[in-house]
Amino acid sequence: MSDFRSGVPPLAALAAQALGWPPDAFWRATPAELATALGPIAPQLEGMTRSDLKTLMERDADA
Repeated sequence: MSDFRSGVPPLAALAAQALGWPPDAFWRATPAELATALGPIAPQLEGMTRSDLKTLMERDADA
């Protein structure tokens, strides 16, 4: 089981590398501020629409 302390070094490194934050900026930030500054880590993908599925099924009907 990990605790809060084990997550601090990777978060501090991420803040330094991705945001250019010096250590004091990291320690002054709240978790919400850090999350907001980093934004989504992965792009948010939209699901396939019914129209997209229908188009694929028509296009690949012979497959």
